[in-house]
Amino acid sequence: MTGNGEPAAEADASSGRDALPDEQRRLLARAIRLEWITLGCLSVTIVLVATVAGQSQAMKTAWLEDLMSLLPPIAFLVATRRIGRSPDPEFPYGHHRSIGVAHLIAASALLAMGAFLIVDSASTLIAVERPAVGLTVLFGYGIWSGWLMIAVMAVTSIAPVILGRMKLKLARPLHDKVLFADAEMNKADWTTAVATIVGIVGIGIGIWWADSAAAILVSFSILRDGGKNMRAAIKGLTDARARTFDEKEPHPLLDEIEDAARAVSWVADARARVRDEGHVFHVEVFVIAIDGEQARAERCAALKTNLRAIDWKIHDVVIAPVRELPRFLRPHEG
Repeated sequence: MTGNGEPAAEADASSGRDALPDEQRRLLARAIRLEWITLGCLSVTIVLVATVAGQSQAMKTAWLEDLMSLLPPIAFLVATRRIGRSPDPEFPYGHHRSIGVAHLIAASALLAMGAFLIVDSASTLIAVERPAVGLTVLFGYGIWSGWLMIAVMAVTSIAPVILGRMKLKLARPLHDKVLFADAEMNKADWTTAVATIVGIVGIGIGIWWADSAAAILVSFSILRDGGKNMRAAIKGLTDARARTFDEKEPHPLLDEIEDAARAVSWVADARARVRDEGHVFHVEVFVIAIDGEQARAERCAALKTNLRAIDWKIHDVVIAPVRELPRFLRPHEG
């Protein structure tokens, strides 16, 4: 077995969180804790940034980005609760697709917010609106408000970067695309902080347009993240070929499933259709029996067991004996 833990019992082939072996359940519990910590850190960050933002367009954009950053962890937490539900007549495949829905919600919010912020920041730049950053009285001393903005951005960017790296280590073994997207956003938070700080410094030295330019740069970053995750979420929900958690390539289990099926003595050829349900895969294997052999029920059951033993993600398997393989599953020639 290449996966962690034993596959679930046959009767639980479409169960909820029971689909995950012990190791993955432990990792999922850790991911849930990290997302709650993320929500706590973001809540503090949102309050601090709003307090010192003043009239800076870059600070306003950073604040809105932090506000939108609440959506991926919230969507993840809601989805992880739903996948614990068992299948029923209304949802015969279970609720694992909740992960894909959460991915789409988070991507939609990022895409919309990125587009809005670009327009808002560009209009401010075109209108030649010069932000004023004045003095703030702190402990009886008057200091330039820009120093407070810079300090807040520098301090509040540390936790997301650390949390993002921790989440990234969990995304691969969990095969969780929502967690991966959230981790990538957290890791990139330092770029938002740097761009915002540059914009504030620009105001301080008299380069008024630096603030809006920094806001536009941050907005493009948000838009890019939204577009990338939107494409991945739509492909997943429309049953595109299963890919790795980071969407870089087709999942290697596709080849492993077909190779394992062809290795069975009574199988002449086989092709697999794999649907990514979130954490786990729903697999349909079309097999052609060798001449003179029969795809009896016990043989199909044994093949199903063998395939599920390859990896924990191969959770729900259907063996379909056919006379001819579906054309769309045949390998491309040339």
